[in-house]
Order: sequence, then structure tokens, then C-alpha cells
Amino acid sequence: MLNLNGRRMRKTVEPETGWSILDIALKHEVDWGFSCMRGTCSRCRCQVTEGMELLNAPTEEELDALEPEELEQGFRLGCQAKVKQAGTVTVTHKPYF
Repeated sequence: MLNLNGRRMRKTVEPETGWSILDIALKHEVDWGFSCMRGTCSRCRCQVTEGMELLNAPTEEELDALEPEELEQGFRLGCQAKVKQAGTVTVTHKPYF
């Protein structure tokens, strides 16, 4: 299960291996802000509160965009965080602005 908490909507969907959090949110029409889909704008910033181990490791783009403290607190970029295996993941969209 993938629990997506968007700006004005919550939705639980089946995760798709290899897909990013942002791609899954868009596919299921969850209101999730973004601008670039390349990891440079950080508008898709989100916080993973469950299932971090089911996602890929932070990418170079995330290491450049997010502070070490943010990564420790579970923050990721929705366009970069990809589901690598099935399980329960809970994510909340938390943009800077």
C-alpha cells in the first residue's frame, strides 16, 4: 500500500515498483505540486513516515537539494524517490512554499 497525503487529498493506492512517488501521485490524481520532475525545483518535496526502506536510496539530486537534517527526518523529493519493493509506504507532500 502507498498512502499519499497531498495538499487537499489523501489516497491509498497500490505502489508500482520502479515508479516515483510523484508519478504515482499524478497517475492517481493526487494534488502534488511540482515544476521540473528532475530534482532541481524541490516543489515535490515530501516526508516519508513509513516504509523508507522500500524506496531507493537518495539520489545525487536529492543530496544536492535537501539538507542532511531533512534527509534524516525522512524528507525526499517525490520525483526522485522510487518504489523498489512492495510494502506499506506513507508519504506526505510538504513543499517549502
